[in-house]
Amino acid sequence: MSKAESVARVAASYVVAFGVATAWLVWGPDTDHLWLDGLIADLWATLVVFAASRMHHNSSFYDAYWSVLPPYLAAYWVIASDGAGDDLRTWLVLAVIAAWAIRLTGNWLVDFPGLHHEDWRYPLLRERAGKLEAVVDLVGIHVVPTFQVFLGMVPVYVAVALPGRDAGWLDAVALVIGLGAVLLAYVADGQMRRFIAQRQAGQAMDRGLWAWSRHPNYFGEISFWWSLALFAIAASPGDWWWVIVGGLAMLAMFLGASIPMMEQRSLERRPSYQDVIDRVPMLVPRPPRRRAQA
Repeated sequence: MSKAESVARVAASYVVAFGVATAWLVWGPDTDHLWLDGLIADLWATLVVFAASRMHHNSSFYDAYWSVLPPYLAAYWVIASDGAGDDLRTWLVLAVIAAWAIRLTGNWLVDFPGLHHEDWRYPLLRERAGKLEAVVDLVGIHVVPTFQVFLGMVPVYVAVALPGRDAGWLDAVALVIGLGAVLLAYVADGQMRRFIAQRQAGQAMDRGLWAWSRHPNYFGEISFWWSLALFAIAASPGDWWWVIVGGLAMLAMFLGASIPMMEQRSLERRPSYQDVIDRVPMLVPRPPRRRAQA
């Protein structure tokens, strides 16, 4: 199957998924809680994407859903609440989410080879599950990430769908961090793409931003979600203790799962990666240590 046909099939599944989600929001029972309406619609869309994954025997159908869902949820909350949040803050939040979504979805489009390829982590998870592979596929690969993203979006609900303080200096900080995070991830992904195109066998990446952090793209992703938390804190400072849950969940996911899996895979395929581990910080960028002298 060609890349163009593969992208078309993924896009068609998303159109159906968001169509089902929208139908639920328009004609389904009203829970009287916009956040809960959004979550239920999100889960309906996830089930559609899961069905497409099973039909095509490829769980990578879900990959781009991570980046196309947030704009949908944010737009729904703004419209359904009649713009209850501060207007300036709402536009700033939408701008940051749009920039992030365009960058991440575009990165997926560039790197996605087609449906003959599947993220290496998915078969590994299914194989470990044995007879429960369908359950792990549904829960671990589709539903859990959906809840993860939804938690990250809860601050957006607070910022755009609830009355709050007028936009101020903290919103400006959130804007700078959010757009800076998008730019950081964009540059890091571009550097890695160029490195892969010309690397020699067994060579590990330690150039550009990757000389300052072993996972600068992940640092950018985490920073984006924390920028959303800052927007919520700016809108409702007293709720700071629970609107950071999404940011904490993202941090836990990357530190507890994504980064360890990537590190182990890199060590298995490129033993020289141990030298990078010894010199370059794992996540937060800083100047690397010098190589040990022989």
